[in-house]
Amino acid sequence: MIAGLVGKTHVGKSTFFSSATLAPAKIGKVPFTTIEPNRGVASIRVKCACTELGVKDEPRNSVCVNGTRWVPVELVDVAGLVPDAHKGRGLGNKFLDDLRQADGFIHVIDAAGCTDANGNPCEPGARDPLDDVRFLEYEVTMWMLAILKKDWDKIVKGVTQLKQDPVALLAERLAGLMVTRKHILGVIKSVGELGKRVDQWSEADLKLFVDGVRKASKPMVIAANKIDLPSAEANIARLRDEFKDVPVIPCSAEAELALRLAEKKGVISYMPGDGGFKVIKGDALNDKQKEGLKRIGDLLEKWGSTGVQEAVEAVYIKQLKEIPVFPVEDSNKFTDHQGRVLPDVFLVPEGTTARGLAYRIHTDLGEGFLYAINARSGQKIGEDHALKARDIIKIVSAKGLKG
Repeated sequence: MIAGLVGKTHVGKSTFFSSATLAPAKIGKVPFTTIEPNRGVASIRVKCACTELGVKDEPRNSVCVNGTRWVPVELVDVAGLVPDAHKGRGLGNKFLDDLRQADGFIHVIDAAGCTDANGNPCEPGARDPLDDVRFLEYEVTMWMLAILKKDWDKIVKGVTQLKQDPVALLAERLAGLMVTRKHILGVIKSVGELGKRVDQWSEADLKLFVDGVRKASKPMVIAANKIDLPSAEANIARLRDEFKDVPVIPCSAEAELALRLAEKKGVISYMPGDGGFKVIKGDALNDKQKEGLKRIGDLLEKWGSTGVQEAVEAVYIKQLKEIPVFPVEDSNKFTDHQGRVLPDVFLVPEGTTARGLAYRIHTDLGEGFLYAINARSGQKIGEDHALKARDIIKIVSAKGLKG
C-alpha cells in the first residue's frame, strides 16, 4: 500500500517526506516547490518474532534492531493544493491525479496557523488549521465527484435499462481511485439516505456518497506540523476535539530531519520515534548546532517525539489496518529454503487469508494452495483462515513451491 503526503503549500510536506525517508526532495519557501511527486521509502516499527522465539534472525526485506523490525513502506509527496484545485487552479487536477494510487493520506498541516489559504506566510495564529483540514477534504471529495459524474448517465442507464448491478458499475467507475466494492457497499449500508435506487439519488445524495467513499478508501492521519511554535499547542487540542475519528499527531518535521541527518553523520545516536537522543561527537558541533540540538531536546521532552515516525505508522497501522506476517518454508526452524531465519516480514491488510498471503508471495503458491501451517502452534490451517498480526506461516502448494 502507498501513503500520500497531502496538504496545502508551504506547510512542511517535503521536509516531512525527507525526514521520514531521507530521500532527496526539493525544499523551499515558495508555493509549488514540488511539481512532480517525490517517491521514497520510510519504515514502520514491528515487534520481531525473533525475541520470543529466542533465535537470531537474518532479515532480507527489512532490518531488525534489538528486536524491532523496521519494515519498508512507500510514501509519495505531491505538490501542495490550493483552494479550487479540483477546478484546475494551481495545476490542481494534475496534483490530485498524482494521488489516485494512494491508499491513505498523511495530511500535513501548519498547526501554528502561520500560512494562509494559498500557502503564503502570515502571522502565527492568523490562519485556523481546522479550515485547512476541511478545505482538503472538500477538494478531494469534489475531485472524486467530478470523476463519478462523467459517466453518471451511463451508470443510471445500466441500472434502469440493462438491469446491471449498481455496485458493480460504481466500483468499475471508481476503480482507478483504489475504491473497491467493499468500500461502496459499506458506505451505502451506513448512510440511510442512500438506501433508495441509485437512479433516484439527488445531487446531495451523490455528494454524500462520494464523501463517504473518500473517507473509506482514503483514510487520513493529520500530521500537525510546526509544534515548535507557541500557537500550535492550543490548535492541536482543537483539532482533536473537531476530528475525533482521525488521528492527530503533533509533529516537527524540521526537528526530525535535523536529528536524522545528525545521526547519519554519526554525531548523535538516535532512532526515529525515540523521545530523546545522545550526543556522541560533541566536539564536532559548533555553538549554533549545540543550541539547535538543545532546542530539539526541549521539544522532545515536551511532546515525547517529533511525531514523524508516529504519523507514518498511524496511517499504515491504525488507518489502513496493515498487520505484519512472517512467511517461512521450514516451520520448525523458521527458515526459508536458504536457511535464513525469519527472512521476511510482509505487511498485509487485516483479514488477509492464508491463501491471500500465498498469492502475495507468488502467484503459483496461490493457485496451487493446499494448506498452510501456523509455525508457532504447528496447526494446519485452511485457505480461508484469517491471519493475525505477527503470525509465522508456512504455505504448502500443489505446484511444488513453498513460502
